[in-house]
Amino acid sequence: MNRRALAVLLYCGVFTARGAEPARTPDFKATETRTTGSVTVNGARIDYRAVAGTLVVHPQGWKADAAPGDPKNPAAEASMFYVAYFRRGVRAADRPITFLFNGGPGSSSVWLHMGAFGPVRVLTADHTHTPPAPYRLVSNDESLLDASDLVFVDAPGTGFSRIGGPNADKSFYGVDQDIHAFAVFVRQFLSRYDRWNSPKYLYGESYGTMRAAGLALALQREDIDLNGVILQSLILDWDLMPDDPRLNPSVDLPYVVALPSYAATAWYHHVLPGPPQHLRTLLDRVERFATTDYALALMQGNELPAVERRRIAGELHADTGLPIAYLLKSDLRIEYGAFQKELLAKQDLTTGTLDTRFTGPTLDPLSRLAEYDPQSAAISSAYVSAFNAYVRETLHYGKGMDYRPGIPVYGRWDYRHEPPGAHRELIALPNVLPDLAVAMKRNPDLQVMVNSGYFDISTPYYEGWFELHHLPIPPTLQHNIEYRYYRSGHMIYVHLPALKQLHDNVVAFIRRTDHVN
Repeated sequence: MNRRALAVLLYCGVFTARGAEPARTPDFKATETRTTGSVTVNGARIDYRAVAGTLVVHPQGWKADAAPGDPKNPAAEASMFYVAYFRRGVRAADRPITFLFNGGPGSSSVWLHMGAFGPVRVLTADHTHTPPAPYRLVSNDESLLDASDLVFVDAPGTGFSRIGGPNADKSFYGVDQDIHAFAVFVRQFLSRYDRWNSPKYLYGESYGTMRAAGLALALQREDIDLNGVILQSLILDWDLMPDDPRLNPSVDLPYVVALPSYAATAWYHHVLPGPPQHLRTLLDRVERFATTDYALALMQGNELPAVERRRIAGELHADTGLPIAYLLKSDLRIEYGAFQKELLAKQDLTTGTLDTRFTGPTLDPLSRLAEYDPQSAAISSAYVSAFNAYVRETLHYGKGMDYRPGIPVYGRWDYRHEPPGAHRELIALPNVLPDLAVAMKRNPDLQVMVNSGYFDISTPYYEGWFELHHLPIPPTLQHNIEYRYYRSGHMIYVHLPALKQLHDNVVAFIRRTDHVN
């Protein structure tokens, strides 16, 4: 298991959940429970109807009118769990609706639901370990219900979603298979709740951003234009991931795009040499250095002169606080796992991966890389425990059922992807930038919002900036993308001031693009 897999699985709560073995005989059916509630946002009371349930989806190639037992008709199916919140007392047909999901792959939507935008959220410590249960749920005054109805969707096999039938894993656990399942779910949901004429949005976090970008085009091919795609902590081109880049020598861009996040982390922990700087001033300088002198130095490989190597090491020391001797030994290339271990090594502390503001005791001082993510260890129990109580006690769903916050599919996920124009699945790390570009070209009114945290070294903020500044679209469409950055990590909403900013920015985005008024 590589480091990113470990971090993501911890983030998803996989190690607290039972396995995700598919049912042998698919016998799924749509389910639904309805409750009511209210939440106060910006001083205004919002009454809502909550629906918790499942919809049944089938894989690509399935035909409803096929003869029973037809060997060409896929027998696999999935029940996809969702919790939807509809504002009461307003005209539903014209009201915006947003589909929200986390990533993994293999994660449920419990994180966005209980930490960001649902009508209740769980209280956790800002950057330290949250004490064990009992955990406290509070009314969420940053819920997005003031701007949009909300649908939190669990991917097949996660949460209360289930898969079953022959070849169920292969039918749903892959880049394109997953996009297809969500496209089928959205179509069914729009029909079931009469929302075809509503302004429509996707909100994806982490791997969910890859799903959202691909889903925008998949829905468009089903004659469903979106008003907006909201990306949080994005990763659309996996060639830029800072995950074990040493195993892919000659590909140096992951080191380049991660450097500003290392600088932000060093700034936060007060380990930079020299006088303190304003964060944004520091990052402007580091971004320029990363894409000029640093990138040119890495491109020279073994031909880089010794004098220049030492100069670049000195610059990296000034930007990250890491010892020059270590930077020379690592050949000027910083892995995020090593960075987590080395930055606060004198205090025997390891920083977080998803949020480097978090620290925890180093498990093995002699290891080369960090062995866990202190942020995941600090808050996962609170999210999972609080949701398990809330869904049963308040939403009246799931009694006697196992809720799977995450499932271990990262290592067996099918990463092949067929981008538009390729006419075949590519044997390469997935890249959905072409999908998003085609979706924006076909729907020039489609707006894209990017939200990233400075203290995230799993999906560094500059990685996302770099990706979308290489999106193959004309200049006229580049103005359809907006960027928002926060002094938080991957889960921006863990830091309450950042959650407030995130809410206000997303509400402004929806209201500017819903075309209702």
